[in-house]
Amino acid sequence: MRTLHAAPRTRSGRRRGRVLAAAVLAAITLPAGLAPVSAAPAPAPAPAQAPAPGGIINPGFEAGLTGWKTTGNPASTVVERDGEGAHLAQRLSGDATATARQKTGALAEGWWTVSARVKSEGSLRASRIALRNCGTDGETVIPSTAQDGAWLTIAADAYVTKGSCEVVIETRGTAGDWVVVDDVTLRPGSVSRAVRGADLSNLAKNEDNGAVYYDAAGQPVDGVQAFADAGANMVRLKVWVDPADGYNTTDEVVATAKRAKAAGMQVLVDFHYSDRWTDPGAQGMPAAWVDLDAEAVADAVYQHTHDVLTALKDAGATADAVQVGNEINPGMLWPLGQTWDVIPGDGVDGAQWDNLALFLSAGSRAVKDVSADTDVILHLTNINNGIGGLTWWFDEVTARGVQFDTIGLSYYGYWHGSMADLQNAVTTLSARYDRDVLVVENSYPFTLADDPDHPWQNVIDLASELVPGYPATPEGQAANFRAVQDVVASAPGGRGVGVVSWEPAWTAVEGNGWDPADPASGNAWENQAMFDFEGRALPALAEYAPDPEPRRTP
Repeated sequence: MRTLHAAPRTRSGRRRGRVLAAAVLAAITLPAGLAPVSAAPAPAPAPAQAPAPGGIINPGFEAGLTGWKTTGNPASTVVERDGEGAHLAQRLSGDATATARQKTGALAEGWWTVSARVKSEGSLRASRIALRNCGTDGETVIPSTAQDGAWLTIAADAYVTKGSCEVVIETRGTAGDWVVVDDVTLRPGSVSRAVRGADLSNLAKNEDNGAVYYDAAGQPVDGVQAFADAGANMVRLKVWVDPADGYNTTDEVVATAKRAKAAGMQVLVDFHYSDRWTDPGAQGMPAAWVDLDAEAVADAVYQHTHDVLTALKDAGATADAVQVGNEINPGMLWPLGQTWDVIPGDGVDGAQWDNLALFLSAGSRAVKDVSADTDVILHLTNINNGIGGLTWWFDEVTARGVQFDTIGLSYYGYWHGSMADLQNAVTTLSARYDRDVLVVENSYPFTLADDPDHPWQNVIDLASELVPGYPATPEGQAANFRAVQDVVASAPGGRGVGVVSWEPAWTAVEGNGWDPADPASGNAWENQAMFDFEGRALPALAEYAPDPEPRRTP
């Protein structure tokens, strides 16, 4: 993504409807003949040998611990073998620290990245991979893989000024914590969480209904500035055509976008092309467009998109990125643009795919007509249905010539598979379509309880719904948010550009419920906000902090 990339680092410097949607999707069968598409398998470990400049001795541990120095209980760091080969394993039998380290060969001054395939389980943030003694050090926590036990690739970077580094694999924790590591690599370059976003679509309505926000010390803070101060660099805002409550309209989007720009953040506009929520279970036509034919709907899409973006541009808040549609796996603007047989017997044919391409192209063209530098994002979800369903969809729209810049994904770990599934999707889609990938929706609960002053059954309210390894606590929420960011940034290929948290400021207040036509409908998301039930900032907010810049050297 051109406009969404952070500047290169240098030395100087959802809703209750989702429950229904999940039930609907469980009955959906993708067209026959779809073959799953997988990322290329990891290469076989290289044999132990002397490193080239900056290289790693024994990166696949086939020669045991040759080249690696260990500290801590010798029994805690060993090389294990299975059907895949040899792996380094650190397993703690009590409160302890186990470390394996290796000094690199000579490194030129600049950014260097260490990466490895990993598996891990245990207490939060117990294991990490790091570059130390480089001049400016860096490390990344190894996420839990308890959800499915699959390998992840995790990377950490550092700016080298001392001519070399130490590659470090470390577990600091308690009995039962463990990590397995393989295929350690070191290369020039950096890895960063370029986009650190927050969807604040409900903020204005929340504030109008009395929501107040505080920092971690209990001092009042502005609802937008709080995210900028924490390190967020993008605000996502949805827009509806004619919503019943008068929010998420052009005027409301412009007002919040101006606040975001004033705070130094970019703006991502999320067009639903509806009067209310859209997702894989609902892509309803706006009431004003219901009787139009496909050509007229495409004209309406163009005009609506153009009008909203022109209003932003005229207000000095030009959109940096635009989603043409929201979670549009089954198409949008039903029934004309419906591309899944969501209701058995409805049928889907090539004409509906052609209609969808017509609508998407109209939206994309409107974006570029207002601002050629604004990125166009096409947004899908349901990674858990398999990568083949995503590639099938993008194959259909690219075959029809739809122009777009970036792939957007929703990823909620309690619905959409493991972090390995997410990373595979980022790697496969970016390679297949030569586009960057941005996770435009993500969230996790800090508690399973309801706000006692505003009880409404939460979307996620059972321990069985949680991602294994990440409890519904403030610390678990923070660790999960950072892990998702790191998994995306570390994805092989280097084209996972960031993560946007979904509605982290949507706390429970009277009058701001799920249904725009029913203020009493309640908020089932308040336990996934980044502010607690008293409006005080939670630890997850700190996970927006940018990666540190290297220190200047004399």
